[in-house]
Amino acid sequence: MFHPRIISGPQIGTAWYGTHIVIIRCNFQTGEILSLFTSDHAPSEPAAKTCAETLSRYISIGYTLIGAYSLNESEIQYILQYR
Repeated sequence: MFHPRIISGPQIGTAWYGTHIVIIRCNFQTGEILSLFTSDHAPSEPAAKTCAETLSRYISIGYTLIGAYSLNESEIQYILQYR
């Protein structure tokens, strides 16, 4: 059953609902994480030393992988979305 959320205006101190994006850039030859960017107020986990562990942490809290893009001969960028 769908229950719409009625919001009459900004509510200080409440969680922001919506879509969040996380971008994780990795060296796929070494497995090392190079950078991690998140949207403001996004649910997050601390980055691990390895890309695989960092991806695993974000997927385990509800993020969905929406894209993986090769940036050059050694870097890949993952884009994850949380709804």
